[in-house]
Amino acid sequence: MPVTGNGLTRVGYVGLGNLGVHLAANLVRAGHAVVVTDLNAAAATSLLAAGATWAPSAQAVAAESDVVFTCLPSPAAVDAVVAGSNGVLAGLRAGGTWIDNSTNDRDETLRLAAMATERGIRMLEAPVTGGVHKAAAGAITVLVGGDEALYAEHAHLLAAIGNPVLYIGPLGSAAVIKVITNMLAFINLVSVGEALMLAKVGGLDLVKSFEAIRNSSGNSFVHETEGQLILNGSYDIGFTMDLACKDLGFATRFGRELGVPLELAALTEQTFVRARSQYGGSAWSTQVVKLLEDAMGTDLRAPGFPPVLA
Repeated sequence: MPVTGNGLTRVGYVGLGNLGVHLAANLVRAGHAVVVTDLNAAAATSLLAAGATWAPSAQAVAAESDVVFTCLPSPAAVDAVVAGSNGVLAGLRAGGTWIDNSTNDRDETLRLAAMATERGIRMLEAPVTGGVHKAAAGAITVLVGGDEALYAEHAHLLAAIGNPVLYIGPLGSAAVIKVITNMLAFINLVSVGEALMLAKVGGLDLVKSFEAIRNSSGNSFVHETEGQLILNGSYDIGFTMDLACKDLGFATRFGRELGVPLELAALTEQTFVRARSQYGGSAWSTQVVKLLEDAMGTDLRAPGFPPVLA
């Protein structure tokens, strides 16, 4: 892999949204020469202050890089940024590597990987899971799919953006497990809202109820993290209703394709579709619980919980 004079890889990063900006920052902190771009130039402000450089397009980023990461909100966005006329594949030289941190459709991942291969470009999928706060701390889980030798070659870069880094299997494998983990999280989120509402209407103190659940067999990562954002009323998980509906759509489609009945996932998908209709696609996904708050005519506020997760 080509490197700079100090032994570090030249890295590009395209897509500086709620998640991508932190993943790119982790690469900068690791000392790599990072060039970035986004439709929103202001999103790069903190990265440029930390030592990254700006390029005007995905093609320009790729032309200056040996490895290009992308983190984008939808399959259509990934296609446009990677395969478009000013995209990654138009700028990255043969022998370069494209690594996608997006949660993308498996078939789209395989299609774009085939296009990359035709140009002599390698590809890894590396969606991440754990939340924006984990990404900011460099502690987000990275799920990798692709050729195992290619994964080993880029392990140092993947370790820079998150921890742990888990190799799942051939290309497409990471897309499937990422959708599964998100499906579980969304189902759990709806159940956390129901549990907290049952506690409140039952006359229990919500702070004590949160702690009791956290120390019980019913505890979960979602309860410990998103439960706090429900109780403080910010709902600020850094993940939108549009993204939740996209990922649940992937899950239920996999279920149909593979013949697996996903009854809870299907019900949860419709609950999120209703929440998106009610509160808008840009609302935080955690606001799905607000459907129950509105229906019951009461909120789930409790004192002592931080407005954002650290």
